[in-house]
Amino acid sequence: MIILGLEGTAHTIGASVINDEGEILSDVRKVFTTEEGGLIPNIVAKHHIQEGPKVIEEAIKEADIKEKDIELISFSQGPGLPLSLAVCKNLARDLSKKLKKPLIGANHICGHLEIGKLLTKAKDPVFVFTSGANTQIIAYEGKKYRIFGECLSIALGNALDKFGREIGLGFPAGPKIESLAKEGEYVKLPYVVKGMDVEFSGILTKSINMFKQGVKKEDLCYSLQETFFSMLAEVTERALAHCDKKEVLLIGGVAANQRFCEMLEIMCKERGAKFYAVPMKYSGDQAAMIAWQGYLEYKNGRRIENNFDIKPGWRIDQVEVNWI
Repeated sequence: MIILGLEGTAHTIGASVINDEGEILSDVRKVFTTEEGGLIPNIVAKHHIQEGPKVIEEAIKEADIKEKDIELISFSQGPGLPLSLAVCKNLARDLSKKLKKPLIGANHICGHLEIGKLLTKAKDPVFVFTSGANTQIIAYEGKKYRIFGECLSIALGNALDKFGREIGLGFPAGPKIESLAKEGEYVKLPYVVKGMDVEFSGILTKSINMFKQGVKKEDLCYSLQETFFSMLAEVTERALAHCDKKEVLLIGGVAANQRFCEMLEIMCKERGAKFYAVPMKYSGDQAAMIAWQGYLEYKNGRRIENNFDIKPGWRIDQVEVNWI
């Protein structure tokens, strides 16, 4: 079976063609970026409207197939920015009608989990999901993906990006913060873990105020990373013990951060657990994960309703897991 996936939950509009063996035949994406400031939803949506048809065309060409070869279309139905989701939905709907092919809406976060399992061969891990809008500790228990810990306000990716905007790094700021952190030294910041949950907002505010007071940005980048990542390593270790699992899988855009990978790997080694990180190319938002997630659900009987709509606040613990 040939599946076309479309991703459009936030800053990325992407298209990917895969087959039912999990082989990625193409992966094309266009990412909205700025030199300063952050994401303005209507401007991002215009970017996706302009680039969407191009990425679909390129993905089909790169996969060396014809439009008529596509047998299933999967799109990111949520969660995400409503305007971005709407553009992605419309692209998928129109193509489905044109080709007379079935359409399925995939949960973006499930897509991250399942592409991580596919590419790393992890079997039943505790997932550390870290993206712009989400920071969650997830595991499969009781026939559902359940959230065992999460951010209470701002997510890890957004916290890093907001700090980056305040010190003039533009968007996305994560890679630039990682680079600057290599030149910094530790300065004391708050550390806020509440049970299994983490709270980044106060630490972010403190860091911004310290920068305005003259603390070097390199030192703050280093200290922010060390503090945020230590907090997440702590709650991940607790989830491993609670769920009695032996694997950790780091997924989402922040999985590209090598320091975060290093800290989780050390923790896992001390617990006798295996650590996996999704390959860097597939750590961020991309359509291959949407195609694979859609296929898994379609193969196991899920079909989309006629009057479907986007789901901006669709939590992973609301998903009916029919494929495990």
